[in-house]
Amino acid sequence: MCGRYRLSRRREILAEHFDTNFDDLDWEPRYSIAPTQPVAVIRRLGPGQARQASMMRWGLIPSWATDPTIGARTINARAETAASKPSFREPLRKQRCLVPADAFYERRRSAKEKQPFCFEVEAGAVFALAGLWDSWRDSDGHVLETCTILTTMPNNLLADVHDRMPAILPTEHYDRWLDPGMQDVERTAALLKPYDSTLMRRFPVSKRVNLVTNDGPECSVPVDLLATTGSLFG
Repeated sequence: MCGRYRLSRRREILAEHFDTNFDDLDWEPRYSIAPTQPVAVIRRLGPGQARQASMMRWGLIPSWATDPTIGARTINARAETAASKPSFREPLRKQRCLVPADAFYERRRSAKEKQPFCFEVEAGAVFALAGLWDSWRDSDGHVLETCTILTTMPNNLLADVHDRMPAILPTEHYDRWLDPGMQDVERTAALLKPYDSTLMRRFPVSKRVNLVTNDGPECSVPVDLLATTGSLFG
């Protein structure tokens, strides 16, 4: 599962990395992005068209849905089964997007605590999570665009923390993933592999990130677990 991530870099850095314009986006750096909140995504609306940055709500509402609350349950799609799920089948075929990030969080669950860890690529570089998007229209004709983040099996760095990880796409696969003309779901799904753990790092962070109301740089500051434990029992 991916239920929190960070996108804290300046617009200029994002524009250079993704080769698209972020100037018109109503977006500010975030340190703990949570489901149902507005998120930045990148997509291509047609073959050969330029990449486009947009804001969408995190939690995919299928175009055919009658109840928009389904979005709270579709923040993630499993890479192994997305092609067979009604909510994700069509988006996987032709409505794929990139979700920019510079870190994500997962929680190690034990009987006593849910300790969060921050995961970065190359010491905090910008990267892309594989996403899907859809457009939903309510009874008044208002259109809401929403997205989901695909997950895959964990790599060695994540395996002892969580049994899933978000699917991270290498830069050389961006164009292939975004191409709406490529509708072979088997070829598309083949891109959704665990990311190379040797290119990543992790560190424990404050439990502030467990609460959706908390946002800010302190959410991804490394903490000393031994010192924290000592303060509790010393």
